[in-house]
Parts: sequence; C-alpha cells; structure tokens
Amino acid sequence: MTTSAPTHDFSVPSLSRADRTLGWTTTGWFAVAVFGQLFFAAYVAMFYGGTALNGAFDRWDDVGYQEGSTVRNIVIMVHLLVAMTIMVGGPLQFITAIRQRFPVFHRWNGRVYVLLTALGGLSGLYMIWTRQLDAAQVNKMAMSLEALLIVVAGFLVYRFAVKRKMQQHQAWAFRLFLVASGVWFFRVLLMFWFMATGGLWIDTETFTGPFLSFIAYAHYLLPLAVYELYLLAKRRGGVNGRYAMAGLMVVCTLITAIGVFAAAMGMWLPEM
Repeated sequence: MTTSAPTHDFSVPSLSRADRTLGWTTTGWFAVAVFGQLFFAAYVAMFYGGTALNGAFDRWDDVGYQEGSTVRNIVIMVHLLVAMTIMVGGPLQFITAIRQRFPVFHRWNGRVYVLLTALGGLSGLYMIWTRQLDAAQVNKMAMSLEALLIVVAGFLVYRFAVKRKMQQHQAWAFRLFLVASGVWFFRVLLMFWFMATGGLWIDTETFTGPFLSFIAYAHYLLPLAVYELYLLAKRRGGVNGRYAMAGLMVVCTLITAIGVFAAAMGMWLPEM
C-alpha cells in the first residue's frame, strides 16, 4: 500500500487575497482622486465665482473670456458651472453605500451627470473652436476627441442602463467619469511632471514642447488604458495579474497624490 501527502488547493484563497489587495489599492487611488477633484471644484467655485461676484471678469482670460462677446461668455460660465458640478456629483455614483441605500438618488444623480458631462463636452468644443489660439497653445484635435468620447460614453451609460445590462453600464459609467475628469487629470499630470522632472521637454515661456503634445492626448487616454488593464486583470488576470495590477494602482496613487499636492500648492491655493 502506498500513501501520499495530503494536497491542498491554495488557488482560491490566493485569488481571494489578490482580489482584496487589488480592491484596497483601487479604493486608495479613488479616495485620493476624489479628494483632489473636490479641491479642484472648491478652487473653481471660489476663484471664478469670487471674481464674478466682484465683476473682475478680466481674470478669466485663461478660459477665453472676451469683453462684449455675450454668447461666448455665457458658454464659458455654463462650462465652468458644469465642471464644478460634475467634480462633486461624479464620484458619488461609485460609492457603494450611497448606491445601495439611496437608489433613487443614484439614478437621478446619474441622469444629471450624463446630461451635464455632455453639456460640458459640447460647450468645451464651442470654446475651443471659436477661440483664436495658436496650435501650440491648445491641441484642438485632442480636445475634440475628448469631447466626442464624453458624449459617446454618456450615451452608452444610458443605453446599457435602459437595457438593464448593469455590468456594461457600470463599466461605461467609470469610463465616462475618467474622460469627463480630463481637465483635472491634465493639471494633476502636468504638475506631477514639473515636480518629477522640473518641466523637462516643456518651454515655459511659450508653453510648448514634446511633453505638452503628449499630454494633450494622454491626460484622458492613459486613465482609460489603466482602467482597461484593471478590467482585464479582474476577468483573466489570475493571482499574478491581480497583484501586478495592484502594484500599478499603487504607482498611480503616488503619481496622483504628488500631482494633486503640486497643483494645490502651485495653482489652486494661491487663487483661493
């Protein structure tokens, strides 16, 4: 008679631990991002709202305010109001406790969010294509693609919700959140780059350079790419794939935290 040592299947608990680790690191990044977005929303409210109340619209030159251009200036005001609102309302859609305890709020907040992000994207398009800017100052094609992705993602969020395909609905909702946060991502990534490299490949006099050409697209395509990797790791990554994705999320959290700190200290707090 032969005997053999008992065997144990460690794959399930290992996969469970990997899933928990990925969940913790993803939640960590989300918490940092939400804090940064709320900080940015407060800046928009205090700076642009404060200057508007004081009639100091000349300080809005960075967003293209033009004295006497009524239609354009109204569009700019709407765009800023939308930006501030979606920075607050967007993250609420992904907090499980809110979604489970207040389903009616979740549905209506989601509808408003989809509508406002589309309005923000379309108003942004108007601002881009009616402002006489040098191509080096703003990449119109990159920003136009971003606006198109916002509208398409919003449509798919609504479509899958109506069809009760919740998995696809949730995935597209987060894609919408990422691309609609592009204006925030741009500032965070830009300020991280200045902190990390001192502004390598950026001409600060003309605000041009290879890095700015890269970030014109990367500020929304990179977050989308990371999210697709996350979904892939959850579906087919196995233990190693999940741990690798968790490691990437730690890196993303550090980059986001440094970028938020640099943006807050260098751009937002001085104007609040």
